Amino acid sequence: MKKGINAWSFPAGTTVERSLRLAKEAGFDGIELALEETGELSLESTPQQIEAHAKLARDIGIEIASLASGLYWSYPFTSGDGETRAKAKAIVRRQLEFAALLEVDTILIVPGAVGVDFLPDAPAVRYDVAYERALEALREVAGDAERLGVSIGIENVWNKFLLSPLEMRDFIDAVGSPAVGSYFDVGNALHGGYPEHWIPILGKRIKKVHFKDYRRAAGGLHGFVDLLAGDVDYPAVVRELEAIGYDSYVTAEMIPSYAHHGEQIVFNTSAAMDAILGRSVRS
Repeated sequence: MKKGINAWSFPAGTTVERSLRLAKEAGFDGIELALEETGELSLESTPQQIEAHAKLARDIGIEIASLASGLYWSYPFTSGDGETRAKAKAIVRRQLEFAALLEVDTILIVPGAVGVDFLPDAPAVRYDVAYERALEALREVAGDAERLGVSIGIENVWNKFLLSPLEMRDFIDAVGSPAVGSYFDVGNALHGGYPEHWIPILGKRIKKVHFKDYRRAAGGLHGFVDLLAGDVDYPAVVRELEAIGYDSYVTAEMIPSYAHHGEQIVFNTSAAMDAILGRSVRS
């Protein structure tokens, strides 16, 4: 497996170039960049600007592992507003196009939400309605993903939707496209279950993997902690990933970052991932 880190793990305001160089310095094989609404890698970017990011990564000697986006919290596929749903589909198409220019094989999306506790103004959507809206949207954009040769990875998140590995599996199968699969987040799964159970159930549907850790006793968003400081059974997680033949990126998503000396989390995370993946050599 390859070792990656997500762009949101860096202190706010870190440029793409600084993130690439820090990830390389810390020993990562690749970095997951993120598409924002505005800024240097955003919906406003031109193809030429995206290609410049790809060239910079090649010059530095680090891969771009995947392309994430948090825009689907603001523009969910499950919204009751038709214009918002149309915006979400436009975003995923732009994300797919930019991923192809970056020469990455997978994008991360959030499939919508029934409810979001950390977004108190977000309206609740009835579960069956959310399911049908999300399914319709993913079926519609799957053809774009197939055409561009980029997979769509649906992340399991705290959205009160697709709550179990069985449901996630069946939703992916209902979309019916080889280009649509799971972006499996280990830490997110721990809140309501066991990530090592999700992996064999999702199997080859897993396109990419996020590494996070979570301490159940803390609860809520405060439960997310440094890798190996929480309750994730990482030896079991790695065994199950190996058992399904997964050999692509495991990418650390370290949110929140440190209050002070924020860049240090990149180096601490790299060392923890070496231990998890068996790369550490102790004298």
